[in-house]
Amino acid sequence: MSNTHVEPCYSVVFEAGIDLFKVYDKNTVTDDDFERNCRFIIELGKAAHGYGSSTARLESFLIRVAEAIGISGVYTSTPSRIEFAFSRAGQVWQQTHVVQLPRCDFNMAKLSYTGELVDDLTADKITLDDAFEKLDEIAAKQNPWGQLSYGLSYLSVAIGIAGLMQANLWEILASGVLSLVVYAIVVAAERTGGRFSEALPFVSAYLASVCATGTNLFVPELNPIIVTISAIIILIPGFQVSIGIIEIIDNRVEAGTTRLVNGLVYLVKQFTGAWLGIITIQMLGSSPAEFAVPTKFVMDHAVVGLFIALLFVGVAVAYQTLIRDLIWVLLSCTLTFTGGIVSSAFLGVEFSALTAAIVAGLFANTWVRMTGRPTSIVLVPSITVMVSGSIGFRGVVVAAAGHSDQGMVMFIQMFAIAASVGAGLLVSNTIMRPKMTL
Repeated sequence: MSNTHVEPCYSVVFEAGIDLFKVYDKNTVTDDDFERNCRFIIELGKAAHGYGSSTARLESFLIRVAEAIGISGVYTSTPSRIEFAFSRAGQVWQQTHVVQLPRCDFNMAKLSYTGELVDDLTADKITLDDAFEKLDEIAAKQNPWGQLSYGLSYLSVAIGIAGLMQANLWEILASGVLSLVVYAIVVAAERTGGRFSEALPFVSAYLASVCATGTNLFVPELNPIIVTISAIIILIPGFQVSIGIIEIIDNRVEAGTTRLVNGLVYLVKQFTGAWLGIITIQMLGSSPAEFAVPTKFVMDHAVVGLFIALLFVGVAVAYQTLIRDLIWVLLSCTLTFTGGIVSSAFLGVEFSALTAAIVAGLFANTWVRMTGRPTSIVLVPSITVMVSGSIGFRGVVVAAAGHSDQGMVMFIQMFAIAASVGAGLLVSNTIMRPKMTL
């Protein structure tokens, strides 16, 4: 059964300032207009899904836009498909359309452009035919950050994470170099597709692990586990796991379960690749080495601010944030990170993720009221820097190394952080009601 709840308890991925309260007389919509309007909703839903919308936001948004152009419907979204069920006033039967969709990526620039398009359409600044053309133009637009900048975002995030795990100079350099190798594999997988694309998490983790462990044979002070985690950190599905749990909390069980399971399977593929990479090189040595697995981030070093800045900038570029929004994204990430650190110091580490999520949600809700810009532009990067997925990955590695109790605690901590994020966003939306926009 389709879920038509339009007041989600969190504001995560898909918002923009538009007025969707214009009233249309549904009885005046002709058959041709009805079919054309349905086609527009379908194309809009496919575009929104592809740019990284959450289930709740996408369904709520499609309902509001459809009503604004004179049709009604029920929409069900999952990470791999959207079901559209359209109806006209007085009709009992619905016209249903199901679209299977590929894995989406976050693109905050195109998300913003889509919001502006709908804003113009509902304000009668453009016709529906113009809106169709603009959807195609948005899809064809160049990203604000090109291939070089996108590759450097891998480098920036890897160095930032390595620094926060108190890596030495050799480990930081190796993490940066291998992150570029991982980026090259990602580009090759996108161009090749097929099975290579499906094997991306395993292949990238395996090659990073082989290179890191092989380097350890010549540079003993280099910890290949730190280097491997840092090199593939941008691919670790921490955000996907978090959103999956949040959607389950929001009663979007099918979409949330799918997203959560996909994230865990991706994580297992990465672990398998990384562990086999270490074993492959260790088979060439005389005896397996014991590598320390980082269990927490270190925040007491003088240059920690530099690593945090690199992490924030890298995440913003990876999500294709528009330059005009970059300062707001960095400010949101800074406030979120600071809120978590301060809460950890005064309330205990168990409250850090909850407090950080409250800060992120309040800032996002305030920002959209002030600017009308998409909330997800500042909220998604802020949630991402909580990196619950890396904790789960480290937990699996620790357990595989023979420390099962410690590894299980870290793995469970990943779910606890994700649940805390969901609770924090719920609290922030209770304190300041989110503006119901794209």
